[in-house]
Amino acid sequence: MTDLAPSMGGSVHRTARAEVRLRRRYAAERRLKWYGIAAVVIALAMLLALLGSIGAKGYGAFLQTYVELEVLLDAEVIDPAGTRARQALSAADYQVLASRALYVRFPDVTQRRARRELRAIVSPGAGFALRRMVLDDPTLIGGTVTLSAPVGDDIDQLAKGAIDRSAEQGRRVSDQQIGWFDALTAAGLIETRFNAGFFATADSRQPELAGIWGATVGSLYTLVVTALLAFPIGVAAAIYLEEFAAKTRLTDVIEVNINNLAAVPSIIFGLLGLMVFIQFFGLPRSAPLVGGMVLALMTLPTIIIAGRAALKAVPPSIREAALGMGASPLQVVTHHVLPLAMPGILTGAIIGMARALGETAPLLMIGMVAFVTAVPDGITDPGTVLPVQIYLWSDSPERGFIAKASAATLVLLAFLILMNGLAVWLRKKFERRW
Repeated sequence: MTDLAPSMGGSVHRTARAEVRLRRRYAAERRLKWYGIAAVVIALAMLLALLGSIGAKGYGAFLQTYVELEVLLDAEVIDPAGTRARQALSAADYQVLASRALYVRFPDVTQRRARRELRAIVSPGAGFALRRMVLDDPTLIGGTVTLSAPVGDDIDQLAKGAIDRSAEQGRRVSDQQIGWFDALTAAGLIETRFNAGFFATADSRQPELAGIWGATVGSLYTLVVTALLAFPIGVAAAIYLEEFAAKTRLTDVIEVNINNLAAVPSIIFGLLGLMVFIQFFGLPRSAPLVGGMVLALMTLPTIIIAGRAALKAVPPSIREAALGMGASPLQVVTHHVLPLAMPGILTGAIIGMARALGETAPLLMIGMVAFVTAVPDGITDPGTVLPVQIYLWSDSPERGFIAKASAATLVLLAFLILMNGLAVWLRKKFERRW
């Protein structure tokens, strides 16, 4: 017998068994709610733990320790012939001059081994900085200049507290080097400040000199090639399949394969690029051009699927109204359907590009794992990308490279969050509800 609701003029009759079932149902609903809240809290806690771990390891890469030296630009070392030719000035051994500045600071250090340890305090970047100073102003030769030079990686880690001072055994820094460093610190010649070079230089074999600018430019060139190839082809394919293609067995096969390609492991696209673009067509290895072409192949299914979904979301009444006004099928699509679907298409394209930005495996297959110390000037120059740069640094034993890898990961995550945030903003701003 069905109970009548109070609004229908009846009274509610509940048996004891019905009350028990009702309480169990409410209890199950509350448990499900708390399970969901617990899952969200656990996921956020794990995300914060991951970001905290990366940040704890990588924050040191945003800082760099420098030592101030009074360097004599000895003409006998820089230009013994006195020609002042740019080629001769560029070929001089400027690191010797930086080492001499340390010898002057610690005149009691005379043994060869001790001097070698003393020289290790200053990074090879000191010689590069002196070379730039002399090439910019050759009149400095013969005089003394004040140089703020980066210290070596081991000394930099010592300054940041990453090296234990208590026991010398197994430590990369000797007690003598710690004493010299403390003496320089007491003299006010040691300074730790923001490492602008991390964002302005390319890769280097010296951790204190390595930066992400070369990989960032390589990523930019690669994404430009990817966007120029994948976006127009993907949008055109989506329009054709959704608006013009007849529903035949061939189009069904194409649709199934597009959906399957979206789930293919990315390394397969790298193998395809290696065989087709490099071995068959002979395109240069480790170039953003090939990397962009490979990532375009990988991104195409995502753009096509998102584009078709956005086109399908446009109400049929829009098409029917345009056709009723005398528009051709092509005009219906280009003038009415496509503008309304473009926000969804752009959202899918940005998400696909964000996925391409974080890919490593396909680029390793085409040789973008090469050690590149120069910033690429074009899409055919050798280059690398941020994910591959992170992979290279994380595989290095030096503590400084581990910090650089973590810092580069934070930069990459910032780019990915920015791109996904842009996609969400576009969807919210231009979304239309029919």
